[in-house]
Amino acid sequence: MGTTRTSGRRGGGLPVRTYEAVPGVPPVRVLRFPYREPPRSGTLVGQAHTHDFLALSYFEKGGGSLRLDNREWPVEDGDAFVISPGEVVGGGEGVSGFRESEGWSVSFPPEALGSQAPGVFLSWRAHPLLFPFVGGAAGGAQRLKVPPEERTSWSERFSALDGELRGRRDGYREAALSHLTLLLVELSRLAADVVGDLRLKEEPLLAEVFGFIEEHYGERISLKDVAGAVGLTPGHLTTVVGRKTGRTVLEWISERRMAEARKLLVQTDLSVEEVGLSIGYHDPAYFVRVFRHVHGATPLGWRRAGRL
Repeated sequence: MGTTRTSGRRGGGLPVRTYEAVPGVPPVRVLRFPYREPPRSGTLVGQAHTHDFLALSYFEKGGGSLRLDNREWPVEDGDAFVISPGEVVGGGEGVSGFRESEGWSVSFPPEALGSQAPGVFLSWRAHPLLFPFVGGAAGGAQRLKVPPEERTSWSERFSALDGELRGRRDGYREAALSHLTLLLVELSRLAADVVGDLRLKEEPLLAEVFGFIEEHYGERISLKDVAGAVGLTPGHLTTVVGRKTGRTVLEWISERRMAEARKLLVQTDLSVEEVGLSIGYHDPAYFVRVFRHVHGATPLGWRRAGRL
């Protein structure tokens, strides 16, 4: 497997962990926690740091907390944390706070996806299977909840990937990358379903908020419109939604619009202007700017990458 090392410090003085690929070995690293072996000297366990690769941590058993950027996340059974390059991990209770938990972590650079990864003219954010990481890059780490009925299959995927990397039998490179791809497919589906997962019976306010967004995302709606629909002030609604979901109402409106835009760009031949109009952007240039800001690629670039 590949390794990671501390390559320097970021502007704020934080250590930066860099992924180091090993020639002839798939650029994928899997860790099982609690760790099988004591951390090596110099390993940044519990110490605030950042990294230049993508990481996905899945908790079969919760416990403690995990600090990502400026937020302390309680770790619960079935949590999947999507961690993008540049995010601050650890610090305070941080990583040392979940020693009682059990689960898996996989780290990899974007080029792990091989020929399906975007070319130089596109950033890693333009790859359809890596979009869940964009949410982390744009607005802090994402915590997704794996449904109970899917948790066994998630554990099996990590275990199979780990087994291929450790066993190194014939064809293990192809098998390991296949397991990684399948894991990212499951992650992408989970991220796409996050809005539906939030519509819980015990969360009637969220049900109203997301119901309104679903019905009106193709129109010119604002925070004030959503707040009026649910009978709260914009400030109160922002506080409640942010506390319960980790995102603002405007971020959820944008995410719903971008999800539809991604689908239309790949599955239809609508022009960029038509796609923008269908999701509430009446200024094509503004739609392109927003899409590029979120995805690191233009709408046409996303369309090309999605049709490879």
